[in-house]
Amino acid sequence: MKILVLNCGSSSIKYQFIDTENRVALAKGMVERIGMSSAVLTHQPLNKEKIRIVGEILDHSIAIEYVIAVLLSPNHGVIKDKKEIDAVGHRVVHGGETFSGSVLITDQVMNALKDNIELAPLHNPPNIKGIQATKDHLPATPQCGVFDTAFHVKMPPRAYLYGIPYELYKKYKIRRYGFHGTSHRYVSERAAALIGRPIEELRIVTAHLGNGCSMAAVDHGKSVDTTMGFTPLEGLIMGTRSGDMDPSVILYIMAKEGLSLSEANTLLNKHSGLIGISGESSDMREIESAIAEGNKKAKYAFDVFTYKIKKYVGAYAAAMGGLDMLVFTGGIGENSTLVRKDVCANMEFLGIKYDENLNNNVLDECEITAPDSKVKVLRIPTNEELVIALDTEQIVNEQLTPEQVK
Repeated sequence: MKILVLNCGSSSIKYQFIDTENRVALAKGMVERIGMSSAVLTHQPLNKEKIRIVGEILDHSIAIEYVIAVLLSPNHGVIKDKKEIDAVGHRVVHGGETFSGSVLITDQVMNALKDNIELAPLHNPPNIKGIQATKDHLPATPQCGVFDTAFHVKMPPRAYLYGIPYELYKKYKIRRYGFHGTSHRYVSERAAALIGRPIEELRIVTAHLGNGCSMAAVDHGKSVDTTMGFTPLEGLIMGTRSGDMDPSVILYIMAKEGLSLSEANTLLNKHSGLIGISGESSDMREIESAIAEGNKKAKYAFDVFTYKIKKYVGAYAAAMGGLDMLVFTGGIGENSTLVRKDVCANMEFLGIKYDENLNNNVLDECEITAPDSKVKVLRIPTNEELVIALDTEQIVNEQLTPEQVK
C-alpha cells in the first residue's frame, strides 16, 4: 500500500510518501512559510535530486495541492494518478483521553479533535486544517489519525495524576499525557526485535532527544511513565524548554519581572533549556563546540542536560523493578557521542557496561555496550512516519472494504 504521511504545523507541512510493502519512502519533503508569498516546497524523490520550489502558498489547502502536484510531476514525481495514494496518515499531537490508538478519521473523530484543541492549542488546529485540506483534494481517499499521546494513555493513575485536587483533574483533564509516543513505541519495538526477544519480556527506557526531549518507561511493551506531562514543557531540559522546575519559580519571576501569562509562557518554552543556561544556542552541536572552546555556561547546560537523563534512567529502572535496555534516539540521541557517553558513565551498578569504541563508531541501528553487559544500550534512528504509515495501512485493511478504499 502507498501511504501519504502528513505532519501539519501552523506554517509548515512535512510529508513522506511511503511504500509499506517495502517499507521505503518513495518521496519526502516539506512545505515551509505557509501563509507567505515566499513559501518554499522542498521535495526529495527516492534516488533523485532534491528540488526546491518557491511560490505563494497562502493556506494549508494550497500547500496540500502543491504536495500532490509534485508527487504527480512527470520530472520529479513518483506516481501518475492521485488514485495511487491509497490512504493518508496524519500525525496528530493530542488525542486527550479519547484515543488510545490510531483511528480512521470520521466526523465523530473530527469533533473529538476539536474538543481537544484546548489541550493543544498550538498543535491540534493545524492538524485539523491538514485533515480538512486533504479531504478537499482527496475526497475519496481514507484518512487516519495517529496520536503522539496514544502510546501513553494507559499509564497507571500513580504515573499520570498530579498532586492537585482530584476535582481539577476531573473538571479540566489536567494529567500527564506525554508526547513523542510514536517514536517511543517504534524504538522500543525495534530494540526488542534487534536482540531477538519479545518486547513483552523486557523493561526498556527510551530516550527521544532532539530539540524537544522526552523519556519513557516501557514495561513489557506498555508505557507506564514518561517525562513530558500535561504539556511538552515538563521533564528533561530541552533546546528552549525549561523542563522540570519548582512551580513557584515562575510565580517568583513573574512577580519580579512583571511578566504576563503569555510572556511567562514564552520564557519557559522559547528562552529556557540549553539556550537559557548557555546563552549560546539551543543546538547541542553548538553547545559541544562552545565547551571545547572553554565556555563554562555551555558546560553547565550540557551537564544539566545529561544529569537529568541519567536521573530518569535510574528512576524508571526503579519504577519497573529493573532494566533490560536503554535506547537513544532523536537528533541528539542518535548523533551526540558525548551525550551518550556522559549518560552511560558510572552506570555499572545498574548493569550498563559501556563500550567507548562502539559508541564512537555508531552506524544505523547498533549497540554501544559490551557483549557481557547485563543492560543493553542501543542507538536506534526513529521512524515515526513509518509507524504512521503502517498503522494507517492496518486500519484501512481492517475497517474498510476494497470498494471503500478505492
